Amino acid sequence: MKLLAFIPIRLTLLLIIGILIGSVLPVDTWYLLLSTLLFFLFLTLIFVFQKRSHSVLFGVIACVTVINLGMFCFSAAQPINHQDHYSNIINEERAIWTLKIKESLKPNLYSTRYFALVTKIDQQPASGTILLTLPQDSSILNVDDEIQVFSKPYPISPSLNPHQFDYKNYLKTLGVYDQLGIKDNQFIRITNPKKTLTGIASRIRSHIISQLQKEHFGTDELGVIQALLLGQRDNISEETYSNYQKAGAVHILAVSGLHIGILLLLIQFILRPLRNLPHGRTVILILSVVLLWIFAFIAGLSASIVRATTMFSFVAYALYLNRPSNTFNILALSILFILLFIDPNLIFQVGFQMSYAAVFSILWIFPMLRDVWFPKNRAIRYFWQLLCVSIAAQLGVLPISLFYFHQFPGLFFISNLIIVPALGLILGTGIIVILLSLLNVLPLQLAWFYNTVIAQMNGLIGWIAQQEQFIFSAIPFDSIQLILSFLILILGIELYQSTNFKRTVFFLISIISFQGYTLYETNLAHNKNEVLVLHQTKNSIILNRNGQRLSVLSNQKNNLNYLLSNYTIAERIKTINEDSLKNSYSINDTAVVVIDSSGVYQKTPSPIILLTNSPKINIERLALTLQPIEIIADGSNYKSYVDRWKTTCIQYKIPFHYTGEKGAYYLK
Repeated sequence: MKLLAFIPIRLTLLLIIGILIGSVLPVDTWYLLLSTLLFFLFLTLIFVFQKRSHSVLFGVIACVTVINLGMFCFSAAQPINHQDHYSNIINEERAIWTLKIKESLKPNLYSTRYFALVTKIDQQPASGTILLTLPQDSSILNVDDEIQVFSKPYPISPSLNPHQFDYKNYLKTLGVYDQLGIKDNQFIRITNPKKTLTGIASRIRSHIISQLQKEHFGTDELGVIQALLLGQRDNISEETYSNYQKAGAVHILAVSGLHIGILLLLIQFILRPLRNLPHGRTVILILSVVLLWIFAFIAGLSASIVRATTMFSFVAYALYLNRPSNTFNILALSILFILLFIDPNLIFQVGFQMSYAAVFSILWIFPMLRDVWFPKNRAIRYFWQLLCVSIAAQLGVLPISLFYFHQFPGLFFISNLIIVPALGLILGTGIIVILLSLLNVLPLQLAWFYNTVIAQMNGLIGWIAQQEQFIFSAIPFDSIQLILSFLILILGIELYQSTNFKRTVFFLISIISFQGYTLYETNLAHNKNEVLVLHQTKNSIILNRNGQRLSVLSNQKNNLNYLLSNYTIAERIKTINEDSLKNSYSINDTAVVVIDSSGVYQKTPSPIILLTNSPKINIERLALTLQPIEIIADGSNYKSYVDRWKTTCIQYKIPFHYTGEKGAYYLK
């Protein structure tokens, strides 16, 4: 089946291309709007005067129009481009902010965090979303709460070390650019705040969770139940979550496309008798969509749930039409609808990418795998088809999974073969448990049974996760490999469907390109040498990289794994050695003097100086005595010391680099 033969799929791909171009080449929104309208006018004139839409000119202008539309959608969707965005209004350091809590985020060890809508700045109407942080022991804020604070925004810190997760860029894709940090006594609650649909849904979910907490569920089991049914993963233990990751079943712990898809099949199975009624299939379609959105409402109407429910609302319509070609068309139209009318930034979200990759793969690859073998035994045939679905979905999401998570669970099919068939029963029973719990009539036996089922599932996942020899982790995989791997997958499927010389050549070229690029990157890694000072709070770290060998120089070896893991994977490091920091080094014929809290240092002329652990030294005397090339301060120093050193260096015209502001320092 040639997917590009479907016009909605072509339009969707062109729109995505436009969004991607718009994300790297920002253009004025009004210019994009006018140019899109102009191109659309050209299309209309060509169609009116030529009376045909298959000419080359019509096709070219149509492609440009849709790409331009994608750029416009991306630009228009960025809150910072709106005139009433708070960044275009605030002109003082401090102001009175009126905020409405939009979403409660998972707290960390030090603070609770929220996304808050900005409604006013000093009584002037404003818009935008800001990250709000409060100390861990502060009063709890709920969705829809409105508060006033007197504060000033400050930018979200970017990633300071190479290959570190860029939280600032991630929040930017959500339309969040700044943050406010306040204490418990620095805000005023506004009485009788306006209620929103999202806020009502959040309160209903919180009420359900409080009711479930009164039942006889274990701690781990309750955490998994909340994740499975309500999309609330805050109470899952780190060990349990890690086990699901290693077993290739972490998608079960988030209400996403898998849950909504299974729920849709379950609803359609229950409503199947209605087919015998007049217009029964239409009634089934309407009830299916309504029930899906009721579940989404109960689960809190989070962005991922809304996205998945929108997608499967279109899938329900595709099932109603019962034609395979229409299924691809409607699925593509659902992407168009979501990106055009909900949020084009979703294209950059991992959940969005994996959900659609899995569904497209199942629709496209599953029929081919299923037809390879047709067992006569119904039970064997059922598990064979389930295995084919699992493999098809895994093939679709594998490149994305390797790109973001750099691991592949070899026993994914075991967890999927056992858990996915039971997931319909687990979800169905869970919904019944919620309803009975809300009515305070949940039987103790049913609660015990459901708790046992969840415990057994956790136990199975834990056993699979212990088979570490089947977990392939720390796999280097960059964006070029992502594109080439999808090209191999697509060309391989096309070749399987219809074998000919041309397709065989293209398939082999794609494999050779992937292998050639991987060998090229490996060779680069083998010959690359660099020394850099990393940033870590209350610690000093120097990395000396020689090819695929890495020496980690630090006096504190705790909490280094999370800091080094992404670097070692991306840079294809094979061996790691650890050593303590010394007082001086020679790097490329340049002396590097390390001054720690003792304040003792070697009097080497014209060195690069690294200040660590807040040494009490006279920076002016140091500058006059050694005449350093540059002074570096890492994350182990007090900020007040760093500010004083920076001022002195500016006075004496000495280059100064603070890793907490400029990120890791590369010693050349």
